[in-house]
Amino acid sequence: MTLRRFVLLGLLATMVFFATALGFIQAQDFGTNWTGTFFPSNNLTGSGVPVTGVNGLNFTWGDGVPIVNGVAVPGMPADNFSARFTSVQNFQAGAYTFTLTTDDGVRLYIDGQIVLDRFVGRSQTTDTVTVSLTAGPHTLTVEYFENTGPAALIVSWTFGSGTIVTAGPSPTVGPTNTPLPTSLPPIPAGALTATIIRAPVLNIRSAPSVFSDRLGRVLRGQTYAIVGRDERARWFLLQLSGYQGWALGYYLFINGNEFNAPIVSDFSVQGNPAAQSPTGVVAMSEATLRLRAAPTVNSAQIGRVTWGGALAVVGRTRAGDWYQVIWKGTTGWVASAWVEIVEGDLSTVPIVQ
Repeated sequence: MTLRRFVLLGLLATMVFFATALGFIQAQDFGTNWTGTFFPSNNLTGSGVPVTGVNGLNFTWGDGVPIVNGVAVPGMPADNFSARFTSVQNFQAGAYTFTLTTDDGVRLYIDGQIVLDRFVGRSQTTDTVTVSLTAGPHTLTVEYFENTGPAALIVSWTFGSGTIVTAGPSPTVGPTNTPLPTSLPPIPAGALTATIIRAPVLNIRSAPSVFSDRLGRVLRGQTYAIVGRDERARWFLLQLSGYQGWALGYYLFINGNEFNAPIVSDFSVQGNPAAQSPTGVVAMSEATLRLRAAPTVNSAQIGRVTWGGALAVVGRTRAGDWYQVIWKGTTGWVASAWVEIVEGDLSTVPIVQ
């Protein structure tokens, strides 16, 4: 090795040492020795399945079942599951920025205090929060749920400064195309209200139709004031946090006579005309379903219908146990036991099998 190369390598090593000491180089830490419990529901209920020895929460499961340490978690579905992870990590004194990339929802607790609350249904999103920690061990708890579609959970932290949040909920999400309420709006005394009871996560629409745009999502157990309804009292306009949106009455418990709400819109199929059902009959899936090529469980799977998906019903079997539907431009069959007719008259749908 030449003297010049030796000197250059020595200078480079010295620069790296001082950069690390001064905090210019920040290592991304995923933690070690996490323990967790998975639940076959998206609200942390049911019979839990424990997992241990998890070295880092760095999962991108996609559309498949959750896999931890190279093994599929027993009994967990690909959709509608949740998990709680805990670990004790050692920190030096200072501010740490935690970064959480998730699809769908997540909460982060440090020493039992919630510092980030995004436990709402949404597509993959990255959140950050900075907290000040004392030197020594601290307990981290991550609560996560997956609704439908791709699943991801990535939790890491770096040593660095920023806006410090020591406890309490994280700041409210700013305006987006799909607003997500972080706190429940006040309800006037004596108001007619709706409580979500038949869905863990319920889509809020811009109009009283499953074909209208989705404005946001609300969770099971939440209660909102009703400010209007459609003429048949099947859809209800709810007052949410900073906006109003429509929810299908099938999924709601209403604390009074729903017909007392004022009519503010006619009930009609709205949205993209190309997506409307040619028969006028629309169904909503009540689970994640396999779209089949024929009305039998032995036929090929040609698609996957997400929970809460809107289906144009174009045919049915004589026994009524299968519906022929259009899902994202593909015509196939779904078992009728797992869908609910929400628009139109099923008797007008032709029998094709």
